[in-house]
Amino acid sequence: MATIKITTIVDAPIGRVFDLARSIDLHTNSTSKTGERAVAGVTSGLMGAGDQVTWRARHLGIWQCLTVRIEAFEPPTHFSDRMIRGVFRHMEHHHYFSQTSRGTVMRDVFEFHSPLGPLGRAVDALVLKRYLRAFLVERNRVIKATAESDGWRHYLQTEAT
Repeated sequence: MATIKITTIVDAPIGRVFDLARSIDLHTNSTSKTGERAVAGVTSGLMGAGDQVTWRARHLGIWQCLTVRIEAFEPPTHFSDRMIRGVFRHMEHHHYFSQTSRGTVMRDVFEFHSPLGPLGRAVDALVLKRYLRAFLVERNRVIKATAESDGWRHYLQTEAT
């Protein structure tokens, strides 16, 4: 199993950052390079406990669909989504949030495992881990920029605390 861990400091309230991280619309904006869009389940707004979304995107030149479900939901400190249909053998993404004197610490723990045994493990290590890390870093960059500006108002109706 491959694991990616990313920590991002955001100068914004924890509730705002938590809500932006679960926004379908912001996710779509942050992944515009892959053409990612929600095509089934929750297709706009904020995801919550038990919600599912099917994403369609072009990754590494191949159009794919991936369906995830929110498995854990503990506002405003944690939520996780797990793949229920898609190309991976296993994929789970934990999103952790904590408020500090420096702002909100947003921590991602992304675990995945490709099919095809040893060949899948080699692809994970040689290609996918780097690709997915860059994908998540860009997503977090957009969340941070949005949360730290007035841009959050486009995605959230009211200020989250």
